Amino acid sequence: MRGNGQESGCVTLTVDNQTGGGGILGHQAIADANTDGYTIGMITFELATYKKLGTSELTWENYAPLCRVNTDAAAITVGAKWAASNGITDLPGFIDYCKAHPGEVQMGGSSNASVWHIAGGYLMSATGIDIQMITYQEGAATAVQNAAGGFIQGVTVSLAEARSFIESGDLICLGVMDEERNPVFPDVPTCKEQGYDITYYTQRGMAAPLGVDDAIMTRLEEACAAAIEDPDFVTFMNNNGQAISYLDAQGYADYLKQAATDVAAAMDAVGL
Repeated sequence: MRGNGQESGCVTLTVDNQTGGGGILGHQAIADANTDGYTIGMITFELATYKKLGTSELTWENYAPLCRVNTDAAAITVGAKWAASNGITDLPGFIDYCKAHPGEVQMGGSSNASVWHIAGGYLMSATGIDIQMITYQEGAATAVQNAAGGFIQGVTVSLAEARSFIESGDLICLGVMDEERNPVFPDVPTCKEQGYDITYYTQRGMAAPLGVDDAIMTRLEEACAAAIEDPDFVTFMNNNGQAISYLDAQGYADYLKQAATDVAAAMDAVGL
């Protein structure tokens, strides 16, 4: 996105959605942008996958992070009938079952190498279990429908995507891979609460191209911090069920560095 250069008051931003290549075109456009500070962009989870997949050499190190805006955590959600028939009522019970039946449990994500496919790999690498990750090129909605219908045992998608079937009772969520419980499902515990240090989510944040002057970067970081607290933005995010997960520039850089390692390990677990 590019500002119009006004020095004070409201500033008009032009948003340029560059789709294609699994986000590569958009990410490349940010990295290649003019370093005058008037062009910044949103970097996402997919950035951590490109180099390992061999689709692009871009990594988080090609950007100057400004702030993390949003996260959407994966959750371990299973078919209610399947869970009841196997005495599974919580995450430890699910983990124990998977260890007793290695390679038998089928969990759905979305398309191959997508965030929810890799979530299954992260679950395996973090707990030592062996499950089959089933991919769906149509996306997470198809995976959720198959889990609700009993064709697979569960999914590792976000709570938002499984919400309707959880509310209908066809699926039950055993744990969310987040630091805190989801406000829409306050009764669902985090994985950490159940003894498993698992946090994994898709993420979105703002970044500038490398080489922007330090003084300009400081102004951009301050503007991002203020925008996060704007009442209209907060209302918009709440209305759309999106979690605001702000990190400042240094915190976001630290997060991206660690995520690059964690995502690579999770991709190994699913054979990517």
